[in-house]
Formats: sequence, structure tokens, C-alpha cells
Amino acid sequence: MPQHPVGTPHLSDRCRSRFGIGIYPVHAEVLPPARGVSEFTKEMTMKITQAILDELTAQAQASPRLRMNLDLRNSADDQSQRMLNALESGTPLPIHRHMKSSETVVCLRGHFKEVFYNDNGDVTEVIDLAPQSECVALNIPIGQWHTVEVLESGTVILEVKDGPYAPLGPEDILSL
Repeated sequence: MPQHPVGTPHLSDRCRSRFGIGIYPVHAEVLPPARGVSEFTKEMTMKITQAILDELTAQAQASPRLRMNLDLRNSADDQSQRMLNALESGTPLPIHRHMKSSETVVCLRGHFKEVFYNDNGDVTEVIDLAPQSECVALNIPIGQWHTVEVLESGTVILEVKDGPYAPLGPEDILSL
């Protein structure tokens, strides 16, 4: 498993998953096991309950970064990226892009806007997402500059990307 140094830019900090089976982006914070959840392996089914979303939200609210992730991969060898991401208003998310994968986001609860930009930093599209709204999920194309604006406390999204984790480089963060 690759090691990622703490303190590197957005989405590069890594630590063990809440189930001890992988790594996911956080700011040097480890999630304690949820009540009634001890291990998560490819042989087990994990139910994503309201209690898990509540616990993840509470940890995001207590985090200086105002967000917390839960790794949903089957093992450290799983080469996909699947995670729950609890986000609070004010969480710092720079404008960034992914050059090796599209990114699928699903709004499980709360409300946020996905904001797209061109290479000059001009806003090209704003997509409003909420569970009961017209748009509940979207797929962000490879190379699309984007960020998130959280509009409601307790927002939790499901994020999915292809391939193993790759830290964002300076060329993947848009400076305005």
C-alpha cells in the first residue's frame, strides 16, 4: 500500500480506514468503528444506515476541515475509489480536476452545488444536487475543473472514481 505524507495538498492526506482495511482522504483522522460494525471485508455486506451517516456527519462537524470520509472499498487491494464524504458548509475544497478518472457523485442527504470551471477559472456551469431535487447525482468528466459548495449542514455524498488513489499534483489545482 502506498504511503502518502500528511500535510500534502487537498485530498492527499491519507490514513487507515475506519475498518482497518484501506486508506482514504482525511486530515490525519481515523474514524472509530460504528456501533455494531467491527470488520468490513469482501465477504460481508455493509449496510449504509442513517446511524452511519449521522456518525460520519458528527465527525465532520468536529473536524477542523469540516469533512470526513468513509472508505467503502473491499480491501486495500481494491483498485477503485468508493467513499462516503460528509461535508459541512465552509469546508475548504479547491478547484481541482482528475486527469485519470471521471468522478461520480451521489447526494445521499443534504444539499450542495457542484461548480464547473474552464481553464481560465470562469464558472461554466453550476449543478444543484439534493436527494429530493431534480438532480441527485452526476458524473464529472475526466479533466473537468470543479469544486463543491456545501449548502446544508449534514450533507453526505457517495463518491466513486476509477483506479487507485493518486494524489492531486499542483497541475490539478486551479489557482485563481
